[in-house]
Order: sequence, then C-alpha cells, then structure tokens
Amino acid sequence: MNESLLFLSQQWRAPLLLGLQVLLILLIAFVLQRLVVRGLTRLGSHYPLPPELLLPLRGGIRWLIIGGALIMVLERFGVSATVLWTALSGFVAVAAVAFFAIWSVLSNLLCAVLIMAVGPFRLGDLVELVESADKPIVKGRVIDINLLYTTLEESSEGGTTAIVQVPNSLFFQKVLRRWRGTDIQAHIHSTHE
Repeated sequence: MNESLLFLSQQWRAPLLLGLQVLLILLIAFVLQRLVVRGLTRLGSHYPLPPELLLPLRGGIRWLIIGGALIMVLERFGVSATVLWTALSGFVAVAAVAFFAIWSVLSNLLCAVLIMAVGPFRLGDLVELVESADKPIVKGRVIDINLLYTTLEESSEGGTTAIVQVPNSLFFQKVLRRWRGTDIQAHIHSTHE
C-alpha cells in the first residue's frame, strides 16, 4: 500500500507542482493588478488628475500585468517567451503591411462617396489637377466616376484622346480646377457662331 501511494505521489508531483505554480502566478497577478488600480484611484482622489489620464493608465497597466502573467504561465508549460515575441512581432508586421495596403483602397472608397455627396465635379466637366506652383498633373473631361477611380478623357493638341484613371483620393490632395460641362458647351457654341 505504501509503495503504491509513493508511486502515485511521484507520478502526480510534477503536474501538481505545475498547477500550483500557475495558480500562484495568477493569484499574484490578480493581487498586483488590484493594488495598482487601488493606488491609482487614491492618487486620483488626492491630486487633481484628470480621469482622461487615469482611465487609460489603469487599462494599460492592467493589460501589462495580464500579459506578463500569461507569458509566465506559458513559460511554465514550456513555451519560450522568445518564440512568443517573434510570433507576435511577425503578426504585427504582417498586419501593418495589410493595413497599409488596404488603406489606399479605403481612402479611394471614402473619397468616391465624398465626390458623389459634395460634388466638386460631375460627369462631363473638364477638370485639371494642379501641383503647387501651377504645374498641371492631368487635365481631361470626366467620363466616369466609380468607387476607386475617376476616368478622364484627355485630349492632346494633335487631336488624339487618351483615357486616364485618376485615384479618387488624389482629387482631395491636389488643387482642382473645374469647368462645368454646360459652360464648356456654351463656350464652344459661341466660338463657332
């Protein structure tokens, strides 16, 4: 009986020790988090600190303690903090690149909505985007406005035409000159008569 009890205690010693370590880490993290929150609350009541400062500070410290406790618990289970840090930084880098890539699409979508709502130009208008110091970038008649691009028909002096697709966000980043389509038609008819 004593031999089986000794064997059983040796068999369960490592998992019980691991469980106690994890519970101790979580308990210390909980107590530390409560003490920090209580200390910040007292600090805010004694000194005229704005709640806009204390609220994010409390949340940041809380997440820092929880994150540290989680890393310590995972290390108890054999997961390396270096591996976690590498995985997290890789994930953040990929997310940043994806956000940057989608930002230009979202920017063009929002600018398309603004073009439709505000109406800085319409179909048939002649528009010219101008860089600083009166350097023209592109000039043409608006023939289509979609969610990503505004399509311009650009006429050259030789009588040839080219189709140019301008990202919608560019119309809000550069100076825009506009001639209404009706004004252009009236001007053409008056010069031909």
